[in-house]
Parts: sequence; structure tokens; C-alpha cells
Amino acid sequence: MLSFPNAKINLGLHITEKRPDGYHNLESCFYSVGWTDVLEIIESDKLTFTSSGISIPGNPDSNLCIKAYNALKKDFNLPPIHIHLHKVIPIGAGLGGGSADAAFTIKLLNEKFDMKLSPSQMEDYIRPIGSDCAFFIQNYPRYCYDKGDQFEEISIFLKGYYIVLVYPAIHVSTGEAYAGIKPQKPFMPLKQVLAQPVSTWKDRLVNDFESGVFARYPVLATVKQTLYDKGALYAAMSGSGSTVFGIFEKEVSVKEIFPSEYLIWSGFLQQ
Repeated sequence: MLSFPNAKINLGLHITEKRPDGYHNLESCFYSVGWTDVLEIIESDKLTFTSSGISIPGNPDSNLCIKAYNALKKDFNLPPIHIHLHKVIPIGAGLGGGSADAAFTIKLLNEKFDMKLSPSQMEDYIRPIGSDCAFFIQNYPRYCYDKGDQFEEISIFLKGYYIVLVYPAIHVSTGEAYAGIKPQKPFMPLKQVLAQPVSTWKDRLVNDFESGVFARYPVLATVKQTLYDKGALYAAMSGSGSTVFGIFEKEVSVKEIFPSEYLIWSGFLQQ
């Protein structure tokens, strides 16, 4: 069985406070985009994981897809499987690609073996694996809070806008992004900003990671400004990674203005 785990972007991201457990509370809006990996699961004589495409660091036995399988295996008599992941979404890019792969593993297993798990049950299984994993179970725009793993529905409609995502071949670790962050409440609540037209977001919708990450990697600020110069209504860095996206009223071409080593994905938003 095949599935296509998709990326997400963050529409705004505020680090609001440090938690007693060492994590941070935050608020953001997760929004799905069409940049996808390819995930295949087949039954096998033993549990194995292989990958192609972008190289995935670390031991294959500890891949998030394997962790997702093992989370279900504790409660269900699953047969051994072979998981193959063709990795397309860049790593360390703020797009949640690894989290999507894990969540889609849960969804694919639920379908393949007719496990009859509800969306909320699947979210409970995947949530301990990563803070944003649970978002990809239902995969529609969500306001997130706490560690980024609690969700509320949010009324936001961007279907028909054109989005360009630019990954300038820079890996930003979560630790790097959090270095120097000073948690604080936003001047204007995120939900209030998102309720306004996209054309008003430029000076109001903020990703708190940008200032620190842009200072370390000035090229990212250049990418953002280039997207504005090309006519973006709104541009920002996604999550804690290094992908910068721009939202446009109509289709544009930007590949000719960025270096060839940059990865670029573009398309119309569907939600």
C-alpha cells in the first residue's frame, strides 16, 4: 500500500513560556501543503525499514516510521512488515516531514490491517513520538498550543492562493532555533491576526524563531525579501527550520532567481 505524507507550514509561531518539564509552550497554526514523501508498506518475514531519495541520518531501526509501528504493535497483533520511504521533503526544514511519515505509517497500518482506530485514537498513539505528529492524522488547518501537540479547529481558508516554498540547503536543528529564545506572550493573539485578510499579515503574523535563525543564516532573510520583491502577500520561515515560504495571489515562477542547489516546491493551496 502506498501513501504520500505531506509537509506543513506554520502560519505564525509564538514561544509563550518555558515549561517545568524543560519543553516550551507555543502557539501556531499548522497548515498542510502538497510537498510529499512516498511511503510504502508490505507484509514481510521480518520488520525492516529502507529508504531512498534524500539521505536520512541515524539508525534505520530508530526511524520514526518504525517507532510508529512499534507503538501499535504493543496493543495489536501486527505481522512483520517492510517499510520503504522515498524521502522528498527536506530534513531540518521546518516542514514536519518526519512527523508526517510517522503519522502516515499509523494511518496506513490502520487501513491495511482494518484496525478500526478512530482519528483521536490514532492521535493518541502517535503523539508521544513527536509534538507535531498528531496534526498529520486529520491533516487540516489547526490552531496548536501547549507543546504544539494540542489542537483546536480554526477557521482559515486559503484555497486558491499560490504558495512557493524555498529550502536553501541549510539544516537548522531545533536546538539551534531555540538558542536565545525568550518566551513571551504575543502583542496580538495569533487567532486575531489570522482572522484578518492575508494582505494584512506582513507586519503582524510573526515566527518568533526568525530573528535568531536569520541572524545566524542571513541568506534566509534574503530569501524572504526576494519572495516579497516577487509579489508575495506574505512570507515567513516555517517552524524552527530553514524553509521560507511565500503566499501569492496568483501563480509565479521563482526558480530562475534562486541558486540551483535550492529545493523549491510550489503549487495552489487546497484548503
